[in-house]
Amino acid sequence: MSAPKVHIFQPVDETGQTHERLRRSGINLKLPEISWMEAANIRNFYDLVLDADTDAAAGVSNKTVRVTRQSLEGAKNLRMVAFYTVGFDNIDMDAAIERDILVVHSPTESNWGGVAEGTMANILAVLKKVREKDRYVKAGNWRDPSLQGIYVGPRQIDDYAGLTIGIVGMGRIGSRVSDLLAPWHVKLIGCDPYVDDSVFVHHHVKRVDLETLLGQSDVVSIHCNLTRETHGMIGAKQLAMMKPTAMLANHARGAIVDVDALADALEADKLLGASIDVLPEEPPPPDLRLLKLGDKVLLSPHMISNNIGTGLGIAAPWVEQAIYDVLQGKVPKYVVNPEIIPAWLSRYGGKNLLRAAAA
Repeated sequence: MSAPKVHIFQPVDETGQTHERLRRSGINLKLPEISWMEAANIRNFYDLVLDADTDAAAGVSNKTVRVTRQSLEGAKNLRMVAFYTVGFDNIDMDAAIERDILVVHSPTESNWGGVAEGTMANILAVLKKVREKDRYVKAGNWRDPSLQGIYVGPRQIDDYAGLTIGIVGMGRIGSRVSDLLAPWHVKLIGCDPYVDDSVFVHHHVKRVDLETLLGQSDVVSIHCNLTRETHGMIGAKQLAMMKPTAMLANHARGAIVDVDALADALEADKLLGASIDVLPEEPPPPDLRLLKLGDKVLLSPHMISNNIGTGLGIAAPWVEQAIYDVLQGKVPKYVVNPEIIPAWLSRYGGKNLLRAAAA
């Protein structure tokens, strides 16, 4: 029997150690010529093409490579697509479910925790006018009333309760953001229809619906996955529900927010500002209106989790182990479509391609 084939379409292991171990285990490994970081800067997007005999694939969730229905149908015995990232929104999940293909992600704490930390930094940068103050002083100026920031916490002297922070999505990242905000004693409200009440209680967040959250919050921070349900979830109608003194922070996925509607709201001063780490098209086109709104929007290049001491390379051993597991007919950790596990086991359970290749 021929060696099992694994296609790593966007490698993150700069050392190549996991690749070498995979090869030594008897796997026929297919790798591109460029890394995921180089690929992330490419404006030409393409659909992943898998060889017909591919048994497993791995890569990164970004806009450069799309894992489409056609991609999955091209490999008749594909057992898994694994992601080195927490996100996995560039795969056709419906097609994966229909074909009994496991989708696995890598929720490494340093990465999702890094998103939470970056969220705090960006929100505070907007509220405290960090960029404006820096630029003003470097231009040879000093104090000016226009540089006044916003106080976040409560004030005992007049019973002011502090800002209301709304968290959309109470998963790992949203929960960590709530924990980081706890010492500030702000009012925390959250929305997530798929999370148990106990999660809200544990993180001291009051559960509300999305409309209430948008209407009451001084800061709306988005931390949900991109799904058919959340695609375009924040549009003109939802932005109009927000206070004109509120800010929007999107550090989840770009397509959750209608960026044209957001630009309209910011241009008309119907929002205080926005912090955006993710965009529907990455890299953004030069004519994107958000690029021209100055300090009304704080932009970053989808790198909020990319910090010294973190990075996607940390997930490389996780994906390596997931590859070993599925090739041996075992269910790996961190499956995001667990509803297909019974069908997957019926089809692949106990069928060890690595042992067969060694024989």
